[in-house]
Amino acid sequence: MPEKTRPTVARGVHATWIYTLSSIVFFVVFIGAVLIVVGLTAFTRSNTIIDAVIVVFMFASLVLQTRYCWFLRVGIGGGLPYPAWTLSVAVVPGIVWTLGLFSAELWQFTPLPLWVSTVLIACLVSRRARWLMVAAGIILFAMHAVSAHAILGGGAETGGPSAGIQVYIYATMLPFAVIFSLWWWNIVVELDRHRRSAAELAIAKERLRFAADLHDIQGHHLQVIALKAELAERMLERDPVAAREQLQETRLVAAQALQETRSLVAGYREVGLDNELRNAREVLSAASATCVLKVDALPASVDARRALAFVVREATTNILRHSNASHVEIALQTENGCSSLTIVNDGVDAVPTSTEGTGLAGLRARVADRGGTLSIAMSDERFELIASVPDVAANDSFDHVEQPHG
Repeated sequence: MPEKTRPTVARGVHATWIYTLSSIVFFVVFIGAVLIVVGLTAFTRSNTIIDAVIVVFMFASLVLQTRYCWFLRVGIGGGLPYPAWTLSVAVVPGIVWTLGLFSAELWQFTPLPLWVSTVLIACLVSRRARWLMVAAGIILFAMHAVSAHAILGGGAETGGPSAGIQVYIYATMLPFAVIFSLWWWNIVVELDRHRRSAAELAIAKERLRFAADLHDIQGHHLQVIALKAELAERMLERDPVAAREQLQETRLVAAQALQETRSLVAGYREVGLDNELRNAREVLSAASATCVLKVDALPASVDARRALAFVVREATTNILRHSNASHVEIALQTENGCSSLTIVNDGVDAVPTSTEGTGLAGLRARVADRGGTLSIAMSDERFELIASVPDVAANDSFDHVEQPHG
């Protein structure tokens, strides 16, 4: 899998946000566009300055509200942005609300921009304040109708909202549509946060396992070295020969500890393929990915098992670090003296295979050292890794079976 920097936000999560933002913007733009069309139509009839000014401020309200939708990315109840943005998205529609009190043609529609702003702002405040703001928006709506009738008297058009019945329907649905969209967006963000935490936990678990192995090696050998050195010190004067033997054993133990430590660090310490397969399924499941194992039989050769165990370990780490996999399939087959391991996962960004990093290059070199091959392929967010190594023991067995008798 190509080595690359893991994005801060998964691509699927970003796509969900774009979908959520688009749906909210659709509602806002639809309502604003209908209001502007209604305002222009009223202006052509009345040809008054106040109607023209109302249309201009309606357009300004629409622009500000559309931009303000981006701040909803923090999620429902996520907090208000800079005060200037919130103030402007409330004041400009407020001017429309006020001017509408003096327009016989447009008074029925001028409360709607302020209603839209109220709903957008309410999404970012706490739950209690949210519903209080929605209630305040309804009260302002009623107050506007009463005030307009009081100011305009018989001059107010009373034809009702039939000309813009759709915009009223959408305005009524707006709080539910926006809040539900943000509620769903919050769930997606929370799931992604848990998924990343599970992946980090799996990596930390792997590091702890390495640290535990290192502790076992160093702790055991250092304890033996300390005991033998102490024993040699005690025997040095009364039995120099025995003391010399203890010192020689101490040197051998120290050399063994050094060799095992080098093997562990270099990754050449014995690893169990069956353990690595189980560990891969556990850590991938912890990272919210479905892991399916299809293992016919383990290779007979120790070298083949060791090589494939490292492939499983490295591939699992790469999946956790560099993909948003939801499904992983690991298949192992041994036929005609060759063991083939196939690991397939989804949730991969389309990156050219030429960008593969040092992890895959090192893994390929390690497999090649054992006479095997490693290949990768990627298409449609699907990554496939195939490692094939000769199963020497199986070859021997296979050749033995094919030997003619007599």
